[in-house]
Amino acid sequence: MEVKAITRLVRISPLKVRLVMDVVRGMPVAKALATLNYMPQKAAREVSRTIKSASANAEHNFDLDPNVLVVKRIFADQGPVLKRSMPRARGMANKIRRPTTHITVIVDDGSDY
Repeated sequence: MEVKAITRLVRISPLKVRLVMDVVRGMPVAKALATLNYMPQKAAREVSRTIKSASANAEHNFDLDPNVLVVKRIFADQGPVLKRSMPRARGMANKIRRPTTHITVIVDDGSDY
């Protein structure tokens, strides 16, 4: 049975989040969380939170054993871009783009209902 968790509007670029996701895709949940715990990237913390949420959803809502869960699918979609401006010389302004990301994690216990 597949269980999903989504974290929206994370203030990190989707490209940077995908680099972290590629490491844990297909791993058991416990091993993925242990791996993310030692990664220095800021995105590792957000991905870890989303995986923990999916595991908790599976345990609480569907009575699945969290020890057998596997990260089946994990992906990052682009969210809205926050647009800001920075004053520059001679009355000009530069655009500052602050991207956001939607993180989706789907865990599976391997059984088909």
